[in-house]
Amino acid sequence: MSMKKKKIIVAITGASGSIYAKLLLDNLMKLSPQIEKVGVVMSDNAKEVWRFELGNSTYEDYPFDFYQKMDFNAPFASGSAKFDTMIIIPCSMGTLGRIAHGISNDLISRAADVILKERRKLIAVVRDTPFSLIHINNMKTVTEAGGIICPANPSYYSIPQTIEEVAQTVVSRVVDLAGLEQDSYRWNEN
Repeated sequence: MSMKKKKIIVAITGASGSIYAKLLLDNLMKLSPQIEKVGVVMSDNAKEVWRFELGNSTYEDYPFDFYQKMDFNAPFASGSAKFDTMIIIPCSMGTLGRIAHGISNDLISRAADVILKERRKLIAVVRDTPFSLIHINNMKTVTEAGGIICPANPSYYSIPQTIEEVAQTVVSRVVDLAGLEQDSYRWNEN
């Protein structure tokens, strides 16, 4: 039985954790037979943080469709484009707050608003710690609206040996949540 190919929005904000975004883009390239289209939007801060944390600008090298943060002509600014999944990785608390309160002042918050109103899948990989009550309430609001909060909390039962393997434990969970088939460590499976 053939699976319907996914149309995925990847939003990258300026929260620390560019490694998660990079690994997700790498994973999506490997999983391309399951994917019809990937649209990427990065905030200005996301580009700065990527360059600072990863020491490069390799986000420019991915073969996906990139959109400017204020491009409301991007296909996924409307529900009619039928993008089925949006992953915000990492998701800053400012972005989460705007989404929670319906403030669509850039393409990331507008796309999230569209995904939620269309009852499609929104995955927010929040990275800040600790959480204030405002953060917790915003996560609750987004969850009640149908979003999935997937904190960038690595797992260690796969005995990761490198920083990339640690970060991949989060990205593998995100890929699972997006409904893509992948080979990854499974608890207590051979």
